[in-house]
Amino acid sequence: MIYTVTFNPAVDYVVHAGSIKTGEINALDSENIFFGGKGINVSFVLKRLGIGSKALGFIGGFTGDAIEAAVRANGIETDFVRLENGFSRINVKIRAGNETDLNAKGPYINEADVLRFYEKLSSVKNGDTVILAGSIPPSLPSDIYESILARLSDRSIRAVVDARGKLLLNVLKYNPFLIKPNADELGEIFGIRTEDPDSIIFHALRLKEMGAVNVLVSMGERGAILIDENEEIHRCGVCCGKAVNTVGAGDSMIAGFIAGMSFSRGDYKYALRLGTAAGGATAFSEGLGSGEAILELFEKTCEA
Repeated sequence: MIYTVTFNPAVDYVVHAGSIKTGEINALDSENIFFGGKGINVSFVLKRLGIGSKALGFIGGFTGDAIEAAVRANGIETDFVRLENGFSRINVKIRAGNETDLNAKGPYINEADVLRFYEKLSSVKNGDTVILAGSIPPSLPSDIYESILARLSDRSIRAVVDARGKLLLNVLKYNPFLIKPNADELGEIFGIRTEDPDSIIFHALRLKEMGAVNVLVSMGERGAILIDENEEIHRCGVCCGKAVNTVGAGDSMIAGFIAGMSFSRGDYKYALRLGTAAGGATAFSEGLGSGEAILELFEKTCEA
């Protein structure tokens, strides 16, 4: 079983306009509503590739009800902790020549809620995959990723972590199966510029030395680099297309990579290609990329 964890799910309200003038009433050209959060995005894309998962996390209020209904409507199992107070976030994404995002804080999560979440982890078994993705709400302990992996350390699982800064560095001691910093996040960790692929490879190898089993670095228009568990270096060029959306592209890459590992029975080159195709399909779509778009791009991806 694959479990995805989203601590702060959201309803994303995406609006398009030719321009936005502050202090005035603005007419919109179009609008869309998407349900997600980083872990949920992974679940959606996995499902579009034919792989099931169970979504964990916290939801609250009428927006939480809508998020859970949307996830289940897509054929994905859920086991969320339902909060007694507050409501799940509504994020406003403004597309008017550039991308402007207004992301809400989300509901308060108390200690009892966290304990209920930990109880749900008891269903995780040897051989399962647990995907931890995204930031931590202010009301949660800053070490919750570490606490989760510590609680699962007695089981043989594949942990996937998509986080940044100390949140990522602090889980490396638990030897996560995969981490996925982008080039800018890798630069933030080591205080460097990451325009040179050789520098990216050098510092990705440092993350392996610190405990990560596999390190996947997304580089936007420059493609992606994977340092696998055997320290083999794999590169994949960027997919060709017009980028219209960056939200969820990294989550899609993770989903494609995990799906690729399943389809190919552990072929890292194949997994990297499918991950790159999934990220590209989302970048070229208004929402998350479809399964058809991912497979079409997969046929066009190649080693860099």
